Amino acid sequence: MALLALGINHKTASVDLREKIAFEGEQLQAGLRHACASLPVRELAILSTCNRTEFYALGPLQMHDVVEWLAQQRQLSPAQLQPVSYVWQGEEALRHMMRVAAGLDSMILGEPQILGQMKAAYQQAQQAGTMGGELDRVFQNVFACAKQVRSETQVGAHPVSVGYAAVSLARQIFSDLGETRALLVGAGETITLVARHLREQGVREMIVANRTQARAAALAAEVQGQAISLHELPAALAHSDLVITSTASPLPLIGKGMVESAQSKRRHQPMLIVDIAVPRDVEPEVADIDHVYLYSVDDLMHVIEDNRKARETAAGEAEHIVVQRARDFMRQRKEQAAIDGVRRLRSQVESWRQSELQKALQGLANGHDAAELMERLSRSLANKFTHQPSVVLRDWAAAGDQSRLQAGLQLLGLDAGDEAS
Repeated sequence: MALLALGINHKTASVDLREKIAFEGEQLQAGLRHACASLPVRELAILSTCNRTEFYALGPLQMHDVVEWLAQQRQLSPAQLQPVSYVWQGEEALRHMMRVAAGLDSMILGEPQILGQMKAAYQQAQQAGTMGGELDRVFQNVFACAKQVRSETQVGAHPVSVGYAAVSLARQIFSDLGETRALLVGAGETITLVARHLREQGVREMIVANRTQARAAALAAEVQGQAISLHELPAALAHSDLVITSTASPLPLIGKGMVESAQSKRRHQPMLIVDIAVPRDVEPEVADIDHVYLYSVDDLMHVIEDNRKARETAAGEAEHIVVQRARDFMRQRKEQAAIDGVRRLRSQVESWRQSELQKALQGLANGHDAAELMERLSRSLANKFTHQPSVVLRDWAAAGDQSRLQAGLQLLGLDAGDEAS
């Protein structure tokens, strides 16, 4: 099976170059069809994310074919793509696909989003008509491998991003996030990820406070929350169980007095504040207030570092699964050719058997001697079984092809020195 995996990723190319060659939306299906029409490829899928663009193909494809095609499509020079491109073939290509789907090749080890992106690439190829039966079987095995990695290892079980660690901490403090009100201070990348995680956890209500209210409004709209200005923080605190803050403010935005006032109005219900800003958004003295639990980015970083080490340990177990599954799949594919041949052989032998049996039965019905009929049946079958192997063995012997001759004799259960008895 001529399987190839070719592409560029966050390890080999800058984000600027990755953006230039990415396929977005309807571009992907059009690109799949054009590539199959232009390149020596039978089946093709393209995975395109912010961190990688990879081609998974079956056919006599070479890396320079893809580089030249991609450069032409994106109006780039092949010299820009060649040094940052990589290619895997056969079993190595399959292992690479499995590692990608399992999150072992991601910027954040074990991140789960890539499996969904891989499945989307598979579906796009199906819709474009570039996914055939053979590549389909490859993808199904890749998905099964990723599922096994997730179920049998802890490679994705421990949060290793600040935002996700903050949400995981909230889950430990509050038994049900669906009953909590969250206040997010800031609207940058970290808070955006936090908001998305909280939305996935079904948090009851979200308020986004930011200096630039337009950015707060955009994030609030994405997570079905409410946007406010920083001036409205004191009032919002009084209604918040969970506060996560990450701004670029040079001075704290939330002081001890502000939290004490909010807690008085809340009748001192527990409040979790996670300050992941540097410098801090929350005065350290807030930690002295009863029923208020304040965590800084340093507190989270200790957890993240421990989790990262746990993921790296689990990654070794995941790699073993990848290697074993890839080896098993490729062996099965190689064995398939022999299985097909054995099936044809059995069909041919069964045809001979039925033919000779019918002749013998007809002879019995006509009153012929049974022993003579059995002798004729066995001789006829023996001749049919040995005719073609005998022709081929003689041809190999006449050509002096000793290696094939020896292999043929071994296939028939004979040794080169065996003599008929």
